[in-house]
Amino acid sequence: MQTNDRQITDLMKTIHSGATQLPDFQRGWVWDDNRIRSLIASITCNYPVGAAMFLEYGNENVRFKYRAIEGSPSQNVVPNELILDGQQRLTSIYSALFSDKPVKTRTDKGKEIDRYYYIDIHKAIDPSVDRIDAIISVPANKVVTSNFGRDIELDLSTPQKEYEHKLFPLNIVLDFMKTAIWQQNYFQYYGLDAAVVQEFMNFQNLITMPTIQYKMPVILLGKETPKEAVCQVFENVNTGGVSLTVFELITAVFAMDDFELRKDWDQRKAKCFSGDLLSITTATDFLTACTLLSSYKRGGTVSCKKKDVLNLTLTDYKKYADSLAEGFVEAEKILQEERIFVSCDLPYTTQLIPLAVLCTLLGDGNKIKVTNIKNKIKQWYWCGVFGELYGSANETRYVNDVVGVMDWVINNGPVPKTVQEAYFNPTRLLTLQSRQSAAYKGIMALILKNHCQDFISGREMDFTLYKAENIDIHHVFPKDYCEKNSYLKAKWNSVVNKTPISYSTNREIGGSAPSIYLGKIATKGQVDVNVLDGYLETHWINVDAARNDDFNAFIVSRAIMLLDAIAAAMGKPISGRDGEEVINSFGAALIH
Repeated sequence: MQTNDRQITDLMKTIHSGATQLPDFQRGWVWDDNRIRSLIASITCNYPVGAAMFLEYGNENVRFKYRAIEGSPSQNVVPNELILDGQQRLTSIYSALFSDKPVKTRTDKGKEIDRYYYIDIHKAIDPSVDRIDAIISVPANKVVTSNFGRDIELDLSTPQKEYEHKLFPLNIVLDFMKTAIWQQNYFQYYGLDAAVVQEFMNFQNLITMPTIQYKMPVILLGKETPKEAVCQVFENVNTGGVSLTVFELITAVFAMDDFELRKDWDQRKAKCFSGDLLSITTATDFLTACTLLSSYKRGGTVSCKKKDVLNLTLTDYKKYADSLAEGFVEAEKILQEERIFVSCDLPYTTQLIPLAVLCTLLGDGNKIKVTNIKNKIKQWYWCGVFGELYGSANETRYVNDVVGVMDWVINNGPVPKTVQEAYFNPTRLLTLQSRQSAAYKGIMALILKNHCQDFISGREMDFTLYKAENIDIHHVFPKDYCEKNSYLKAKWNSVVNKTPISYSTNREIGGSAPSIYLGKIATKGQVDVNVLDGYLETHWINVDAARNDDFNAFIVSRAIMLLDAIAAAMGKPISGRDGEEVINSFGAALIH
């Protein structure tokens, strides 16, 4: 890394020639008119505007596609440097202070406009005037109008009119010869008036010369800098902007081989990832999964950390992308079998990555459709959910799980790490109060998987009903009723007292005691009591406790049934169900 100051005149010349360009992953230029004026004001006052960061170009290690800065005429020029940080400032300086074309910018309301920038000579040298007030922008035709174009407020369409209004065109300020010619003609326009000459000399000393000599700090990263370092550096320096993603870096790399990754992903997303469940999958998720898959297929050390994803080859992407997309679709089918229908109910979006890779690997010979194999995959999945093991940095777990599960499934090897480590504390049921929790979402899926039926219609809450009837999570013992009876919120607001209920059924429940709303449902829906009791049992609701409004008995009974379901899903018993902590929390042991 090298650090030095460069004159903006030199920077603008290298941008103009194409020696300095942008990596193709950089976003478009977005600064508005007011922000450009503010930047010009800072430069003409010799205030610092921050450092720029460049990457030396020319090493296969960082082989990005590049493009010229907006407005630069350079075409088909191989750059010497790429701008990693400072694009907005450098583009603004180039467009406003160097290019002879109008600046394509926008108003503060987002309307696109074309502008030239001028500085008022008299105001610029007046210390009582804020510098930004001396800088004006005018339309591309250099005529400012009002009254819907009927009245001309300012006309700068000819050099003579610039002289008349004493407005200096800022797009020549960095060109010494153009400035000298404008100055000579300006003096001639005023007949070499001594006061005008003196005023301009002051302007030159205070504005034009310091601007020409203005320097900007530049940090230059050497061409040997690896891609992962480029990505990390960009994230560190670009915290105020839009974060650079791994996908954008790889897009720029693949573009050098004329492969449009963004177009490929858009097409793939429309074909395979348009459903609600998979729509949450990002392009970076897909690349991470592809890296994990290709790494496993190669043999040896398996890894999918950021540096590995950044080194994914186009050959491997083309080789595995189609089968991986099918693996994601198969993963979606498994999740739907487990009654996870929409992305907002997905316990962990991150666990989709190893699940899709496992489905891809086991797709060969349709092994994923073999019941025993699929059941092992589901057991691993639920251990991840109820063990709450996918809530942080996951690349190492992805690898351990894919390698471990494959060995477990194909070679009858040892139980994989996630299955081994998974543990569910029975008292966790009372702390699952929010539907944002993975375990909370998992429990709701298990209730749906138990073929739970709507209290009124009796229809099973499958995918069709779930979407059509606005199924949501509601209290069995209603909130208002529980608060009136001073029940502990830790119990009544926990997952133990919640279940999937349709919108219409929830309206019937209201804030009434279960004994009351069950009576209303039976009468209004013309449901036989015994049939309605059957519906309740599909939700693991103790019928006697509900009909007798026995809240504590209901909580204990349902907690027992939920723990039974969790243990079955994880394929391992839940310990501590009769421990002191459980008895103190629930008032009874959670065992049959």
